[in-house]
Amino acid sequence: MQRRHVLGACALLLATGWLAGCASPHYLQLDPQRTSPVPQSGSGQAVTVTAVDGRDSEVIGTRTGSAMSTAVITVNAHELVPRLQAEAERAVREMGFTPTTERTEGRPSLTLTLDHLGYERGESRPVIDEARLEAVLVAEAVNAGNTYTGTYTSRRTQSYAVRPGKEANTRMVNELLSDGLDRAFRDPELGRLLAR
Repeated sequence: MQRRHVLGACALLLATGWLAGCASPHYLQLDPQRTSPVPQSGSGQAVTVTAVDGRDSEVIGTRTGSAMSTAVITVNAHELVPRLQAEAERAVREMGFTPTTERTEGRPSLTLTLDHLGYERGESRPVIDEARLEAVLVAEAVNAGNTYTGTYTSRRTQSYAVRPGKEANTRMVNELLSDGLDRAFRDPELGRLLAR
């Protein structure tokens, strides 16, 4: 009789632990990086570069797809923005400009905004579920009273039989943002305006 109680208690603890694991939030620490070459357009001119977070919330979605779920996926702005800043500065440098964070009247500027980052549950099929991810970056180049704004959207659909863990989610969102950065800085119009 005693053994049955112990086994029952163990099973209850295991089930509780498993459910808690499923409902635990994920805080993703991201480090997106560009991989595509950028168009050459500068000749050493200084450009003010700024990265900002324009999202309404740092929560990008839930692991279960339910809006009421406690298993939220969060990307903190104070961790992500410096990495976006570093990649934007690297892109501007590779374009042939000299990036700076100091604002000066009349100096060309480039502002990179993370406008949206979302993680939603897609279609469910027997045994297989899917996650739908979307990132929207906005780059605004300003020079001598002229402005060019580009919007760059990256999407990814990932099928899975076992719900992705924190490591898999980190990798997927990193790849999504890296693709967005590549799309943005491949746009030749940004460099053209900054070089005017």
